[in-house]
Amino acid sequence: MDDQMYMREAIDQANKAEEINEVPIGAVIVFKDEIIATGYNVRETSQETLSHAELIAIKKANEKIGSWRLEDCTLYITLEPCPMCAGAIVQSRIKRVVFGAPDPKAGCAGTLMNLLGDERFNHQVEVTSGVLEKECGSLLTDFFKNLRGKKRQ
Repeated sequence: MDDQMYMREAIDQANKAEEINEVPIGAVIVFKDEIIATGYNVRETSQETLSHAELIAIKKANEKIGSWRLEDCTLYITLEPCPMCAGAIVQSRIKRVVFGAPDPKAGCAGTLMNLLGDERFNHQVEVTSGVLEKECGSLLTDFFKNLRGKKRQ
């Protein structure tokens, strides 16, 4: 698997979110070197708490595979997963998570805590961090900088 190639696909998803004024976070799920599901944040549009990129991609992957178990899948995310998404990742039995930028406010794949590797759960997830970190981080930094600029006008 080419982590950078799939992370670029996740960045494309994040750009779709930004196009509709959503926080630019994107996710891609890969199974046997094929993208089987994608997602991007739509929380502001949907006004639903569960509308995170990862959860949308997980739901699509469940439908594609026909199972709640995503054991041989890798999830690529532009931002480190939050507690809610980390819990869903563990519950879905995803094998590996690759993320771009760390999340100092809600990161649960190593920054604030590591729910994905907690041995008290019956499933642990392999984590690779920092893939295209600069590009992924810039998506968010630029988005919020522009948002603050609009509020001042």
